Amino acid sequence: MSVPRSVALERIAYTLAAPVLAAAPNLSPDGAVNTGVLLAGAAGIGGALLAVKSGEGTGRKLVRLSPVVLGAAIDVAGMYTPGLIWDALLTAAWAAAGWCVLPLSRSARRHHRPALPQQAQAAAVDPAPATPLVVDDGADPFTRDVRLLWARAGAPGSTVVVHVDRHPDTQHDLTMLLRAAEPGRPISGLSEAGVAAAFGIDDHPDVVRFAPVVQQPGRQGGPGWLEVRLTPDEALRRRREPTVQEWWADRLGGERGPVPGSQFVERIRDKERKVIHYRAQVPQEQGEPDVNLHTLAGVLGTKYDEGRLFVTIDGNEVLVSLWDTSPLAQVFPATRELLTPDADGWWVTGYLGNGQPARNRVYTDRGAAHGLFVAPSGGGKTQLMALNIAADALYGVVVMLATEAPDEKTAMLGRHTSTYGVGALYMIRLLRAVAALMEIRGEMLWEDGQRHDWDPKLPGCPYRLLAAYLDEFLSAARDGLYGAEIMDLAELVSVKGRKYGVGLNVAGQSIYVQDGFTQLLVENLRDNGIPVVLKVAPKKVTDMFKALGIPAEYIPDPLPRSFSPGEKGRIERVMRGEPEPPADSNTGGAGWIIESKQPEVLRTLYMDFKAGIDDCFPSIVEHLTDYEIRELETRDLWFDWTVPPRPSEFGPEPTDDNEDIEDDTPRRSSGKRHSGATPARRDAVTSPRQALEAIKHLTNS
Repeated sequence: MSVPRSVALERIAYTLAAPVLAAAPNLSPDGAVNTGVLLAGAAGIGGALLAVKSGEGTGRKLVRLSPVVLGAAIDVAGMYTPGLIWDALLTAAWAAAGWCVLPLSRSARRHHRPALPQQAQAAAVDPAPATPLVVDDGADPFTRDVRLLWARAGAPGSTVVVHVDRHPDTQHDLTMLLRAAEPGRPISGLSEAGVAAAFGIDDHPDVVRFAPVVQQPGRQGGPGWLEVRLTPDEALRRRREPTVQEWWADRLGGERGPVPGSQFVERIRDKERKVIHYRAQVPQEQGEPDVNLHTLAGVLGTKYDEGRLFVTIDGNEVLVSLWDTSPLAQVFPATRELLTPDADGWWVTGYLGNGQPARNRVYTDRGAAHGLFVAPSGGGKTQLMALNIAADALYGVVVMLATEAPDEKTAMLGRHTSTYGVGALYMIRLLRAVAALMEIRGEMLWEDGQRHDWDPKLPGCPYRLLAAYLDEFLSAARDGLYGAEIMDLAELVSVKGRKYGVGLNVAGQSIYVQDGFTQLLVENLRDNGIPVVLKVAPKKVTDMFKALGIPAEYIPDPLPRSFSPGEKGRIERVMRGEPEPPADSNTGGAGWIIESKQPEVLRTLYMDFKAGIDDCFPSIVEHLTDYEIRELETRDLWFDWTVPPRPSEFGPEPTDDNEDIEDDTPRRSSGKRHSGATPARRDAVTSPRQALEAIKHLTNS
């Protein structure tokens, strides 16, 4: 049994004071220690006289003063006793008496005064308190039973049960109204654990809840009253069979949940599309919902990289879409209906992760639309380019296609375009013609006799939209002979082309400036079109979107290597020593579309080249007007672009001093270009007219 601290300290004090009390009168009768003992004794005698005179608490005070009074008496006796032996015996007896009696500790008032024997006996005979805890006020049997339980528990918090309401369809759930046992005093010292112990239930916050009592007619309220709700049956049901609202509040909307502070709104199951939508919202003052995607995926029984879970935030609302199978793993066949642009130029490129159609445009409110398609080899870039070409053709656009290297799919697309060719030479000739067309169209009169920038809503346009597609653009831009001019002309068209109904569509495996792109070209294609980026390597995602001007907070996470769920039974395969099945590389055509500042995940439509693509294209291929062709011929820019370089096409003919050049070397003036065709400074060409003058100098026309 442990000794109280006050007892231990008092005994230590007696033990240490005993030798001092014995030695002080013998060693130095006039010393400070001996004088202090005598003064303390005198003060004790004075205190004892006052205690006797007051008549209140006399016994307790005399007991507490006894150590100093007796100590002073022993000190005085020590001055007259012969030798230290008698002094030691007297002080030892004083210490032993104080050590056993403990006059200070046992006479102290802590919480209450010790009951007298008569009072203790009376309490044993009549245990009822001054204020009865169970009163006969005509309460119903259920309330009386609860009062008995409450009285058995000792009336926790010194409270009285006023009334109890049983919850319907439950056995143990109830709401209890309490008041303080002493009228006019607040309820204090009552805890959830104390209430739970009285009824033998768990003290979880979902089981025991306190609520303040508001004053009502005929009933008081305030801190002297308290409402207690006990719901053990409801808590058990909520754990086993929660409603959707309860499940959301407990698992997702809590403070530590994946969508903290959110409140459930509705749950919608789309059977046709096989997706469940959960809609919730947070208070307006909280702002946008803060969603932890990885934790959310775990709560919903999926993995973040399976591509089944998508979150859409709109203001203070959040939509959580959980697909049975990842929409990014599905195949969405391309149809003529989806690819046909509407009156505003919109057409369907594919479908977003949340099931919405992902759209692109053949023009924007600024003029003709540009295009940027980025994907590594096998990522679906040619498929994406085919969708855009089909949409342009269905809108009546004149389509020109050039690719750096021959390809089966681009050759099939070439049959549905106005012009098609392969190689950097073909691409530079196409770009020269397109650059000249900007000058030509700028001088063409509309039906009202005026010149206008291209506008789809303005009638009387004398020319059609033109879309130039450049596949494997970066490879052509690195060409030793034509690459620099290809980049310069592409940059020029990206700046000015939109005003003359000329759209530039660039497809490649990168958009990095260090890989050959110029920042100006990237910005023009980004701001005047809707880029699509497919299947980017995880390490390149951040740099890729930074180059596209996407803010850091909107840069998406990498896509998984496969959207197919892993096959079950891995433990059994490990135990049997069998290899894992190969992963299904089904991410071709999956990526991001960047219509706004935040990229959205999508899966593009699939155009089956093996089955034929003619159904996706119109039967008529649109071409340039006769006037445009004549003007290009006048500038010596309209001819068979597949022929070898013509004399003086890319610079002056070699002189006699250079006739020793080998016969198999093309006569391209050593790869040099006319100074007028591509200025040394790219910002020297500031208008289509200047570009045309440069081309005229180049062609000597």
